[in-house]
Amino acid sequence: MKVVVTGATGHIGNVLVRDLIKKGYEVTSLVLNEKDAEILKELNTKIVYGDVRKLETLVSAFEGAEIVFHLAGIIEIGSGNKRKVHEVNVDGSKNVVAACKMAHVKKLVYTSSVHAIPEKAGVITETKAFSPKLVKGTYAKSKAEATNYILNSNSEDLEVIIVHPSGVIGPYEYIKSNMGQLIIDCANGRMKASIKGGYNFVDVRDVSNGIILAAEKGRPGECYILAGQSITIKDLMAIIEKLTGKKAPRFIIARWFAYITGIFSELFYKIVNEKPLFTSYAVYTTGTNHNFSIEKAQKELGYTVRDIEETIRDTIEWYKKRGEIK
Repeated sequence: MKVVVTGATGHIGNVLVRDLIKKGYEVTSLVLNEKDAEILKELNTKIVYGDVRKLETLVSAFEGAEIVFHLAGIIEIGSGNKRKVHEVNVDGSKNVVAACKMAHVKKLVYTSSVHAIPEKAGVITETKAFSPKLVKGTYAKSKAEATNYILNSNSEDLEVIIVHPSGVIGPYEYIKSNMGQLIIDCANGRMKASIKGGYNFVDVRDVSNGIILAAEKGRPGECYILAGQSITIKDLMAIIEKLTGKKAPRFIIARWFAYITGIFSELFYKIVNEKPLFTSYAVYTTGTNHNFSIEKAQKELGYTVRDIEETIRDTIEWYKKRGEIK
């Protein structure tokens, strides 16, 4: 079966390409430029250069495909890049839908985010009420708007299935995320302080498997949460200390202070061209309800998750091989 993956060089994207190839799919990888495509050169995938912001580059790439896996997007937990985030995450998603229809693609599987789901007390389950007004933060608003548009595009001609990963961590992260940088710094003994709070983190390999299961077993017009395990930042760092022997930070910064200083932290890390570990939005997120239910994905898709310690161990080993953890 011929399939296309947008955002194929991203963290989830490159793992998904690998898994699809292993399962016998004929995969076309849509990438933005030749430099990013280097990580896919060793794989048996057709590489096509395109930009989700440019409709004309998508139609030819989608022709002949039965399924499009749409993952291209900007993950932004800072306060900047609002215009670009909207152009890629929202306008780009609209272009993907249009290109699917023009190329007569039968199925679109969209990787949204749990950030698109409005927060509530208790267990958070799937919803079909998506609106930028119901969530906080540039990234969350863009994913909510895009999710709403794509969900409403479901039809007999184009089946739409949506998945919502939680905080994705794991190996094969060539373009470092904020959490990837945190794991590296903690494993190298460079972390001097932490904050109270936590989140739900999921292994990238489990997300990739969940996306494929959604394509194979998911019901058109339905959403599936692909979450993992909730853990505090303190306990996550304790696991890293256990696996590496490097002392985790004992000093805990007050949340209110971390929130305020997060604004200045973003400015500083922009100057030194590095990823900030705790932005104001990241501090806010670690204090929100992250009790996401995966019951629907388990029952309908057969979705499973591994223990977070296994994920952190494999992530550390992968970064060691790349020389980023001593």
